[in-house]
Amino acid sequence: MALLERLARSAVKCCEVDKELYNVYNVKRGLRNADFTGVLVGLTNIGDVVGYTKGEDGKNIPQHGELYYRGYEITKLTRGFQADGRHGFEETAFLLIAGQLPDNKDLKEFTDLIKLEQELPFSLSKNLILSLRGKNIMNMLARTVLGLYTDDDNAEDYTPENLIRQSISLLARFPVIVAYAYFGMRHSFQHKSMIIRHPNPDLSLAENFLYMLKGDDYTRLEADLLDLALVLHAEHGGGNNSSFTTRVVSSAQTDTYSAIAAALGSLKGGLHGGANIKVIEMMEDIKKNVKNWADEKEVDEYLTKILNKKAYDGSGKIYGIGHAIYTLSDPRCVLLKEKARELAKEKGREDEYNLYESIERLGPEAFYRFKGSNSKVISPNVDFYSGFVYQCLGIPEELYTPIFAIARVAGWAAHRIEEVTSSSARIIRPAYKNVSTRRDYVAINKR
Repeated sequence: MALLERLARSAVKCCEVDKELYNVYNVKRGLRNADFTGVLVGLTNIGDVVGYTKGEDGKNIPQHGELYYRGYEITKLTRGFQADGRHGFEETAFLLIAGQLPDNKDLKEFTDLIKLEQELPFSLSKNLILSLRGKNIMNMLARTVLGLYTDDDNAEDYTPENLIRQSISLLARFPVIVAYAYFGMRHSFQHKSMIIRHPNPDLSLAENFLYMLKGDDYTRLEADLLDLALVLHAEHGGGNNSSFTTRVVSSAQTDTYSAIAAALGSLKGGLHGGANIKVIEMMEDIKKNVKNWADEKEVDEYLTKILNKKAYDGSGKIYGIGHAIYTLSDPRCVLLKEKARELAKEKGREDEYNLYESIERLGPEAFYRFKGSNSKVISPNVDFYSGFVYQCLGIPEELYTPIFAIARVAGWAAHRIEEVTSSSARIIRPAYKNVSTRRDYVAINKR
């Protein structure tokens, strides 16, 4: 047997733990309580995710979802900038980082700072992005973020002013890095043209990203949809895996670039940032195998096959349906769906949109039948429609998770600042109970 194979078997065997011991020691696996709620590990002023209330008996009572950024409910925040006919991501980033909504003067100055920071140092873009190309944009983004450390003379300065300066710089540069990394990747591995467009200072962050990808070939509605998606993905409480990673690493008093690179590693994971890609792949499978998309009986039968692990990937999951916290609804999904209908009409994809709506309605019902109970209330989450939106925008799948990062860096920055500057902060160090047996050392010639 080859050494690597023997080592692999040994490593897997020694990692096995009797699952009953988790109950014996009351271990909160995945930092989850028995009812799947998150274990309370900290306090924050940044974001709040609400999907249920607690009854007098301690049981969860489902409610329509609410998401708060610094105390502002996401629907009201979104309706505000939409009513003005303007984009809201920069305003949202200001709110998350500074803790308050900007007035016109503050918003202009903040936006101007973003525009000043968009251009990348030539040596960095040439050496880390355009020359040293990679197949995965998230890895290239993380590598480039670490490279930005070398261009920052105050990289280890933890004063609030410097942390905010670094946050704005990362916020401005993420779209540029992602766009350049994408074209470098597709030139090297897909044999397509290398196209590099410098950011346009007259455009919003969302418009700039579309411009760097597509030139002037985008509509106002497309820019509005991307801006909305960025707003809805900017923050989701301190308990999501990447924001918690930011706080864990920041609690060790490392630099901003190392903390954000760690968060990117977390977001890259398929169980965190890649969910909308799984939805798209599932939908392609459904479209291929359901002959009449308007026949709800046929759609329902195929969803039942998926739940029984007899269709699609055999996982038994209807991707995009259900959430760890939201129950009756995900407010991000509700807001994105409204605009997705308009976009589908503009792109002539209304039949496809109608199929999504059917699955949104039939998916939970099929799940309840399969489980024989509706004790766990589920509904579509933001990933259910976001992939469809990106498809309609003409954005390739390789950029779905990086777009998530472009938005979420605003939330990560806010959580890092809160973790580093909080008077109650201490290094995060949870406990692991060792359950191995004690062994005596054996000399090498006697093993």
